Amino acid sequence: MLFSPELLLLFALVGLFAGAVDAIAGGGGLITVPALLLGGLDPVSAVATNKLQGTLGTAMSTWRFAKGGMIDFRSPGALGLAAAAFAGAVIGAALVAFAPVEAMRTLLPFLLVGVALYFAFGPTMSDAGAAARMSPGAFALGVAAPIGAYDGLFGPGAGSFYMIGLVALAGYGSVKAVARTKLLNFSSNLAALIFFILAGHVVWSAGLAMSVGTIAGAQIGSALAMKHGVRLVRPLLIVVSLALALRLMLDAAHPVGAAVRATAGW
Repeated sequence: MLFSPELLLLFALVGLFAGAVDAIAGGGGLITVPALLLGGLDPVSAVATNKLQGTLGTAMSTWRFAKGGMIDFRSPGALGLAAAAFAGAVIGAALVAFAPVEAMRTLLPFLLVGVALYFAFGPTMSDAGAAARMSPGAFALGVAAPIGAYDGLFGPGAGSFYMIGLVALAGYGSVKAVARTKLLNFSSNLAALIFFILAGHVVWSAGLAMSVGTIAGAQIGSALAMKHGVRLVRPLLIVVSLALALRLMLDAAHPVGAAVRATAGW
C-alpha cells in the first residue's frame, strides 16, 4: 500500500501518544488499531501492523525500565517469565483458527471492567513490593504463559492482565510491575509478530512510520512512570481499562453494542 507523507506523519504522531500511554498503563492498541483502520488498512493487516509498532514500542519501554534499574536481565525470574510469555504466544497464534473469538470478544469488556474495579477499590497499590502469593515458576506457567497465549490468539487487554497478575500474585510494586509487564508484552508481541510477518500481513510503511512515534512515546511514558510511580500508574490503569472495555462493548459485533444500536434505531 502507498501512503501520503501527511498520513505517514499522522501515523507517527498517533504512535507517539499511544506509545506514552502504553508504556505507563498498556492499552496503546486502543489508539493505534483504529488509526490504522481509518488509514485504509483492512482489519487483519491493521492488527498485524499494530504488532510491529507494539513490539518495537515495548522493546523500547523494556530497555528504558531496565536502564532505570527496574528490570535485571541477569535474573532467571525475568528471563523465565519472558520465555513463558513468548511460548504461550506461539501456542496462541498457532491455535488462532480454532479459537472461540466471538465468545472472547463478548467476555473481554467485562473482564476489563473487573480489572479497573480491582485497581480502583482493591488492596492499596503502592510503589513498594509485597509478599508474592506464587512462586516464580508457578507464576510463569500459570499466569504468564496463559496470558501470552491470549495475546497471540486475540490480544486486547493483555497488558492489563499481566499487570494485575504481577501486582496481585507476584507481589510487585507499581513501577516494577509496569516494567515487567512491558517485558512480557514485548515477548508475546514478538512471537505474534513473527507469525504475522511469515503470513505476509504486515504493512511495513505504515508500521515503521507509527513505530518512530511509538519508540519516542515509550521513552516518555516509561520516564514518567518511574518518576511519578503509583500516583500516575493507578489512575491511568483504571482509565485505560475502562476505555478499552467501552470501546469493545460498543462495537457493532458485541451483543451490548448491537442492543444499543437496535434500541437507538441506528
